[in-house]
Amino acid sequence: MGVDDIINKGKQLFEENREKIEEALKSDKAEEVSDKLLDGAADAIKKVVPAEQHAKVDEVRANVDKNIGNA
Repeated sequence: MGVDDIINKGKQLFEENREKIEEALKSDKAEEVSDKLLDGAADAIKKVVPAEQHAKVDEVRANVDKNIGNA
């Protein structure tokens, strides 16, 4: 099985399970996990970027969070 076959199988599985995947992404558990991951990533980024960029990091974090979970 080649890389293209694997990619196509992945696309097929995604399409077959799109509703379940979208439902899972909007769940309470997804919200909880994503909040922890996003908080950790934002904190790590803030340690390496200048303080004047922290607001932008928070903005990006909030925009990503809107698309994952239910809050």
